[in-house]
Amino acid sequence: MSEITYSFIIPVYNRPEEIKELLESFTAFKTEIPFEVVIVEDGSDNKSDAVITTYKERLNISYYYKENSGPGDSRNYGMAKAKGNYFIILDSDCILPSHYLTAVDKSLKTHFIHCFGGPDAAHESFSILQKAIDFSMTSFITTGGIRGHKRSVNKFQPRSFNMGLSKEAFLKTKGFGNIHPGEDPDLTIRLWRLGFDTKLISEAFVYHKRRISWRKFYKQVNKFGLVRPILNKRYPETSKLTYWLPTCFMLGVLLAIILAFLGVYSLLSLYGIYFVFAFVLALVKTKHIGVAVLAILAICIQFFGYGLGFLKSTWLVSVLSKSPERVFPNLFFKV
Repeated sequence: MSEITYSFIIPVYNRPEEIKELLESFTAFKTEIPFEVVIVEDGSDNKSDAVITTYKERLNISYYYKENSGPGDSRNYGMAKAKGNYFIILDSDCILPSHYLTAVDKSLKTHFIHCFGGPDAAHESFSILQKAIDFSMTSFITTGGIRGHKRSVNKFQPRSFNMGLSKEAFLKTKGFGNIHPGEDPDLTIRLWRLGFDTKLISEAFVYHKRRISWRKFYKQVNKFGLVRPILNKRYPETSKLTYWLPTCFMLGVLLAIILAFLGVYSLLSLYGIYFVFAFVLALVKTKHIGVAVLAILAICIQFFGYGLGFLKSTWLVSVLSKSPERVFPNLFFKV
């Protein structure tokens, strides 16, 4: 690709305050690299148009409103409307550091690749709950850390809260599918099958707010667990034993409690050591005892939510061969 032109693609659904924070971070970019921002309002009741209007003079923004059809279809809609030849896809609850686009541009010009992903981090302004969830979702001692620190070029799976995709790759794959969540790995696997590689640009991180309540966090990770067996069945070559880790962790905790009632404490002690280690890591990383305490709860919710979802979906989809669209209709948008 001789010249890379960038279009940021951002679907938004009932989040005007968050899109304001994201747009404000664009204005702080320390670069002369031109870019456009394409915002797709996905059938929101609480629209972002008034917020976006205030940034029209400072940013090159295009704004589209459409009926609700899910984030994947909204990203496809935005990419089809975009003027650039390289799309950077973000969630609306992200904040960008000032060096973000410079890091992306430098990496792509050094080693061009049709799809990249970047990690996420917690901004200093985030609440202790958000920081605790961020630790759980990114630490190397949980399943969340596996993707964020993977260095293998052609096996890294980008996520659409921070993901780049060339126009060529978009046209050949037709973009995201209608499953949600799970549209990110689904697209990545189809990219691999077509011969496209992926990579991590570790310097191109975003501050990702994620969910702001325990209930929403549990619902999110539970859906992640439900989706994985569906993808494993759709793409058998991607199935891994490591996907069973949260379920095994969950069942192990239950077994440890039962054994403790019977006077056997060895397994429970191992879990105790793990949680102490997690607490210390969270304390060292965040330097906040409240975050470290909540990080333990976040890890439990992550493992149990994902583990239960994975077990349920494996039983219904893989063992009983039920139709995923029929047993889990809320995971599929009609487009």
